[in-house]
Amino acid sequence: MAVWLIVLSFIFFECAFIFGLFLPGDSLLFAAGVVLAQHGNELSAWGLSGAALVVAVVGNQLGYYIGRHTGTRVLARKGGKVLNRKNLEKAGDFLDRRGFWAVVLARWLPWVRTLAPMIAGAARMDARKFMLATTIGAIAWVPTLVLAGYYGAGILQKVPWLETAALIISVAFFVIGTGWGIWRYRQEMHKPIDETSEDLEHLSHPHAR
Repeated sequence: MAVWLIVLSFIFFECAFIFGLFLPGDSLLFAAGVVLAQHGNELSAWGLSGAALVVAVVGNQLGYYIGRHTGTRVLARKGGKVLNRKNLEKAGDFLDRRGFWAVVLARWLPWVRTLAPMIAGAARMDARKFMLATTIGAIAWVPTLVLAGYYGAGILQKVPWLETAALIISVAFFVIGTGWGIWRYRQEMHKPIDETSEDLEHLSHPHAR
């Protein structure tokens, strides 16, 4: 139950809010699969995959509507290492050029994964196409990582020390990544808003793709 609560909470925050930009979603999903493999609970691994998939879609939908109503102007920070005008423009350009498929592919790009829904909302991407794209992306992203962790750890059960090492490394990577993410978020939020950053509503209609 603890694994489910942690995974679903973190995935929702990563997909819905700017704070999620600093959370280690990929390593969390993989680590969850590894942890569940320790208990040999295959049904739970598949169930978590399905639940996390739904949460990822719902989170991105919320991010989309946040972007649609607030825009992206307040995201960029002066001197920000991640939340800066350059990165925001790069994410916007990626979405502008690739449109529908940018939203699908964004699931595999850590910082773009969180920014894409907000940018798509600010750019008035067609809501139904965004929903379809983010769902396809979630289907390809969530089960792949959870089940890779689960079945990968299962293979390692033949070599006990490797299985233990995989569990320790996966959990440590998640814990360290989360700690670093919280620290980085605090650092970024302490920096002033970059007033020269333009809202990305000017993108050339991603819904046309």
